Amino acid sequence: MALRTIRLQGDPVLEKRCREVAEITPKISELIEDMKDTMYDANGVGLAGPQVGVLKRIVVIDVGDGPIVMVNPQILETAGEQTGDEGCLSLPGKAGTVTRPNYVKARAYDENMQQYEIEGEELLARAICHELDHLEGHLYTELVEGKLRDVTYEDE
Repeated sequence: MALRTIRLQGDPVLEKRCREVAEITPKISELIEDMKDTMYDANGVGLAGPQVGVLKRIVVIDVGDGPIVMVNPQILETAGEQTGDEGCLSLPGKAGTVTRPNYVKARAYDENMQQYEIEGEELLARAICHELDHLEGHLYTELVEGKLRDVTYEDE
C-alpha cells in the first residue's frame, strides 16, 4: 500500500463534514489500507479520512490491540469523563488538555461493510471521540483547556 500525505491544521479539508460511504469499493479498500499504513508510519493512535484529504466517514484506530476500522461510525452512548493530554497527526509537535467521555459505545461498519458495535474506555474512548470529531470537521484544538504546548515525539 501507499503512505498518504497527512493534512495539517489550516487545510480547509479538515473543516468539512464527511460523506457516508455507500459501499466498499476497491478504491475504498485501498484507502483503508493506506490510512492504516499512514497512521502506523506516523506513530499515531488514529487517523480519519479528512486527514488524508478524503471526505469520507472512515477512521482507523489502534490503541495497541490491533487496528480498528470504522466506516460510517456513530456514537450511541457515553458516560463519565476523563481529562488528559491529546495530540493530533494534523498538528504535529503540539498537545493540549482535553476532557472527553471515559466510556463510549459506538456503531460502525468494518472494511467488509459488516455492522458492529464497540465499547471503549479511557484511551480507546478518547480516540473514538477524537477521530469522529474529524468526520464533522472539528479538531481537538476547539476543546483544549488552556493553551497548546510544544511536545517532543517521546512525549506523544
